[in-house]
Amino acid sequence: MNITPELYDRMSRRVSPKSRSAVNVPVAFAVGGGICALGQVITSLLAGSGLEREEASMWTSVILIGISVLLTGFGLYHKLAKHAGAGTLVPITGFSNAISSAAIEAKSEGFVLGVGTKIFTIAGPVILYGSTASVIFGLAYYLVNYIL
Repeated sequence: MNITPELYDRMSRRVSPKSRSAVNVPVAFAVGGGICALGQVITSLLAGSGLEREEASMWTSVILIGISVLLTGFGLYHKLAKHAGAGTLVPITGFSNAISSAAIEAKSEGFVLGVGTKIFTIAGPVILYGSTASVIFGLAYYLVNYIL
């Protein structure tokens, strides 16, 4: 049987599940907004308890990452992400989940060659591009403010 691209496209459309964007987008928005609102509540509580705003923001990131790692370890973050979709991927908790789930998955291979390798497989590109972008923006800042 000779399958043309058009025939393949029609066959795949017929068997593919229909998009539920009308439901998925608002749920992702609500969950992502809820995670960010939780972060704002934590920041406000910490700032209200006497921490400087910058320190409160730092501790908020640490707390949200910790919550994400715990939820990932107990298998609950996956269940939330299954229903919330991109709403759990966008905030810092999504990156934390990606790294911790890779580490948990590779635990049986050992700490150095298993966990360490898997973590940097996920985090490596973020570290690389983040570092590169910071150097480029730092040079641009220096040029604009001190040379030009």
